[in-house]
Amino acid sequence: MDSEYLKYKSEELTVKYNPKICIHAAECVKGLPKVFNPKKKPWVEVGNASADEIIEVIKKCPTGALKYESVKKNKDEEFEYSPEVKVTKNGPLFIKGNISLINSDGEEVLNEGRIALCRCGASENKPFCDNSHYKVKFNG
Repeated sequence: MDSEYLKYKSEELTVKYNPKICIHAAECVKGLPKVFNPKKKPWVEVGNASADEIIEVIKKCPTGALKYESVKKNKDEEFEYSPEVKVTKNGPLFIKGNISLINSDGEEVLNEGRIALCRCGASENKPFCDNSHYKVKFNG
């Protein structure tokens, strides 16, 4: 799944973004608008804040669409999440923790720390949420 991530680099940090699982919760934009600005191209400017500031905002991404890799250590993010399942009103199921998603054939298709799963049934990216719950006016 790493091949689906777009990469934005600085000397210290590579920010990785997967548009296929982003539901535009905008935690990044609210947290660091000088780095994450969807009105600009590229929309991620890694050099506009410290690596520590960017990492703290990435930790708030509810879907795992944003990740980071330390350039100097050549390591992916290593923060742990306490296990948590959150049902959102009229929206997705947010899951944090050591998550392994297994398909119906018994194959692991995802091993992430954060995911948002569809509850409305209308997502075109099942089992992941794609914000279709807004279009279908999901109530649940």
